[in-house]
Formats: sequence, structure tokens, C-alpha cells
Amino acid sequence: QVQLVESGGGLVQAGGSLRLACAASGRTFSIYAIDWFRRAPGKERERVAAINWSAGYTHYVDSVKGRFTISRDNAKNTVYLQMNSLKPEDTAVYYCAARISMSATTPTYWGQGTQVTVSS
Repeated sequence: QVQLVESGGGLVQAGGSLRLACAASGRTFSIYAIDWFRRAPGKERERVAAINWSAGYTHYVDSVKGRFTISRDNAKNTVYLQMNSLKPEDTAVYYCAARISMSATTPTYWGQGTQVTVSS
């Protein structure tokens, strides 16, 4: 089992920044990648960023490229999502999730989510 706990959400004005953290515990050696998803009201869940746990390769959805940065601190078993130049459309509940194999298309473990609200 892997446990994931998000932190760092909150209310920020448009153009501002927030940094989310995802702390992993348990069988962290089994993690292949960590994803950040978001779900906005009335919209489908969307994967916004991903990072390979060991090698650090990253991937972003087009809407956040150049604004969001995903990174990891393996010593702390923590993945971060630095969000800059935030827009009202970034408002959502953000979840981190862990995939345990390269072939996995959906994560196995999920955090509880953290609310991000961007005011205009």
C-alpha cells in the first residue's frame, strides 16, 4: 500500500502562485510515477502533470505548460506542483495519484485532494 497526502491548496488571486505537495508513505519503492489530477466543478477529471519517480521525466497537459512545474524530492518522498500565473480556470480540487507500473494507464493510489481557488 502507498499512502498519499496533499497539502498547499488555498485561495489566490489570478496571476498568483501556489505550491502543492504530495507526501508519499508506505511501499514507496513500488511507485513508478506520480500524477497530479484536477477536477473542476462540472468538468471531467484531468491529468495536468506527471513525473517518473526514479528518473524524473515529466509531462504536462498543454493548458499548464510554462506555468506549472512538477518536481520530486526522493529523500522526502514528496512530489511538488509549483503553479505560477494562476488563472480562474485553474480552480479545482487537485489530487495526486501514484502509478505502480509503466504500463498502468490509471493510478492505483490516490490522495484525498486539496482545493485550489483562483479569484479573478
